[in-house]
Amino acid sequence: MLLSRGLSILKSTSRLTNGNRKVLQQIKRNSHEFTYRSIPKYSKDQIIWAEALGGMMYWWIFYNMWHEFGHVVGEFPYPEPSNWTDEELGIPPDDTEF
Repeated sequence: MLLSRGLSILKSTSRLTNGNRKVLQQIKRNSHEFTYRSIPKYSKDQIIWAEALGGMMYWWIFYNMWHEFGHVVGEFPYPEPSNWTDEELGIPPDDTEF
């Protein structure tokens, strides 16, 4: 029984490998430049625009963090921890036994 099943598996795998050589080939795409482990070539205009947009982005972030810092940390006063009760902190009363 094992021999007959093994034989049919060998036949089907041999048909797959012998008949379809295109399945094993890698697809070549020419839609863009492949830059794995290589430095892409950028024009001077692209570099200038990237630097300008990056500078504007950082200016926007730092300006708003300086002038509207409450948006980052919240616009509420931080509660004083010494005013919290033991019940709010989850501390059991002193008279409980473990």
